[in-house]
Amino acid sequence: MDFKDLDPVLHSQLRLAIMSVLISEQEAEFTLLKEKTNATAGNLSVQINKLRDAGYITVVKQFKENYPQTICKITPTGKKAFENYVTSIQSYLNAGKR
Repeated sequence: MDFKDLDPVLHSQLRLAIMSVLISEQEAEFTLLKEKTNATAGNLSVQINKLRDAGYITVVKQFKENYPQTICKITPTGKKAFENYVTSIQSYLNAGKR
């Protein structure tokens, strides 16, 4: 039986949580991601940068009413990587059923 390789970028609890939020929302502000993932601002920022560097998300920094705002958006590459990751996990889950 062949197990599919798991994407090391997504095989992190926090990065997977960020991507899960973005899959359903398409884009999210930093504060929403922080709230939904229960991550610290510092850790969330590091993991967002790793996802950005992999090309899975884009990060837009702007100002809204004189306050800094960071918006993360999932990219087509990120969507495909997430779908592949889910397929890979399903192959592990289905292995015992064969």
